[in-house]
Amino acid sequence: MEEIGEDAPPVGGLLGLLVAESPEVRRLPVALLSREQKAAELVRVQAVKAMTAAYEAELVLGLADDSPDDLDPAPGTPGIKRESWAPDPELPGVSEFFTAELAVVLNCGRRSASLLAHRAWVYRESLPGTWTALAEGVLDEARAKVLVDVLQHTDPAVARQVESQLLPQATGWTTHTLRKRAVAALLAVDADAVDARRKDAERQADVRVYPSPREGMSTLAADLPAPCFDLVDQLAVLLKQDGDDRPIGQLRAAVLADLVQRPWDDTRPPVTAHLQLSATLSALAGHSSEAGEVNGLPITIGHLRDLLTRLDALGVRTPAGGSAILALTDDDGALRATTTLDRLRRLAKRGCATHPAVDCGCAVLDRPAEVDTYQPSAGQQTFVHTRDRTCRFPGCGQRAGWADADHVIAHAHGGPTDCANLCCLCRSHHRLKTFAPGWRFQMSPDGVLIVTTPSGITRTTKPPGVRRPPPDDTGPPPPTPPTEPDDDPPPF
Repeated sequence: MEEIGEDAPPVGGLLGLLVAESPEVRRLPVALLSREQKAAELVRVQAVKAMTAAYEAELVLGLADDSPDDLDPAPGTPGIKRESWAPDPELPGVSEFFTAELAVVLNCGRRSASLLAHRAWVYRESLPGTWTALAEGVLDEARAKVLVDVLQHTDPAVARQVESQLLPQATGWTTHTLRKRAVAALLAVDADAVDARRKDAERQADVRVYPSPREGMSTLAADLPAPCFDLVDQLAVLLKQDGDDRPIGQLRAAVLADLVQRPWDDTRPPVTAHLQLSATLSALAGHSSEAGEVNGLPITIGHLRDLLTRLDALGVRTPAGGSAILALTDDDGALRATTTLDRLRRLAKRGCATHPAVDCGCAVLDRPAEVDTYQPSAGQQTFVHTRDRTCRFPGCGQRAGWADADHVIAHAHGGPTDCANLCCLCRSHHRLKTFAPGWRFQMSPDGVLIVTTPSGITRTTKPPGVRRPPPDDTGPPPPTPPTEPDDDPPPF
C-alpha cells in the first residue's frame, strides 16, 4: 500500500474531495456503436445499476449506524412514541427519526425511504448472498427486491437457506416466477413466515391520493384484499351488459365512487368536502391563467372596493352551508391577507378608520397581528393554513387540515406567535422538530422554510403561491437552535 507523505492532505480531506466531486457516468458515443455494441452496453448499464444499488444500501446502513436510538425520547418522558402511530419498518437500535432524515437526504417520501432502509437491513442481516450478487452486478435489483419481499419476515438462518436454493437460478427466471419459487420454498421450511407476510400486508394497508395529470382528476390507491377489485370489476361489467357504452375503466371508477359515497343511503349524516381553489380574478373571467394575486403591498380601501366590484361582477358568492376564504397576495405571490366575503363588504362600507372620508391609501387589510399567547389566533390559523396548504416538511404534503401551526422558533425560546414564525407541520413532523436532536428549521417572513438534517443536508420549501426563487442553499447555514429540550406543549 502506498504511504501518504507528510505534505499530503489527511485521509478525511481526500475523502471529502471525493464526496464533493460531481457525479459522472461513463458514456459512449451511441451514434457510433453497432447494434451488438449497443446491446452489450445496455447489459453493462444494468450491471452498474445493480452495483450502485448495493453501494446505496451500504451507505444507507452506514448512515443508520450513525443514528443510534439512545437519543430518542425514553419511556415515560414527553414525546415517547405511542401505538397510535404506525411504526416505521423495524430497524433495531436505529433512531426512530432516521427514516425522516433519509427521506430528506434522498428528496423522497418517508415511506419510500423506510422501504429502502428496511431492504438494506434485510440484505445485511438475512440475505448477504443476494447483496453480494448485487455488488458484483450478477443479480439485478428487481429480483433482489423480490427475495427481500418474500424472505424479510422469516428467521435470518431460514432466509439464507432459501436464498441458497434460489440464487443460482434467479437470473434465469422472471420476477413473477422467482416470487412463486421463493414462496414455495419458504412454505416448505417456514409456513409461519408466509402468514407473517400476510399480517404485515394488512398492517401496512392504506389509502393514498395522488394528483392526476388528467385535468380535474385524482388517483386513489388502496391496499385492499384481492376480492375487492373483482367486485368492482363485476359490477362494471354488469353496467356494460345493461347497455352503458362508457369505457370499462370509467365504469369501474364510477362503481367505486358510488360504493364509497353511497348516494342512495340517506340514513347517514352528510359529509362535506373542503375545496381550496386558487385563481386570479382575470383567470376567473377567462382572461389569464395566473395564480391569485392583488397588486401592491398595502391592501388599501381603493384596492378592496375594486376587488369587491370585480367579485360581484363575476358572481362570486359564499356557497350555501359552506364558507369562502379570499386569499390576497402581492406581486410575488406571497400571501398578504385572508378574509371572507362578508368581512370584505363590511370593510368596503366602513372605509379607513383614520380617514373615513377619503381614499387615503392606508392599509385596511393585512396579515393577522402577532399575539402574546402560545396558541395562534383564529385569524392566524386561517392565514397560515391558507398560505401553506400542506405540511411544509420537505417531501410530506399532508393536507393542512391535519397539520398544526407550529412555532418555527420555539415559543419557549422566545419565538413569537406571529405568522412569520408559524408554519404547518403534520403531527409526525411537528414531533420530529420538537424531540429529534440535530435538526435545524428556519423561516423567512414570507413563509419560505429551510430544513437542515443532522447530517447537514438542506432542503427548502416555499408556500405554493410564492413565485420568487427560494434562498440559495449554498449560503451560510441557518443559526443553530438552542440545545436544551423544547418545552413547548407537545402536539400529541
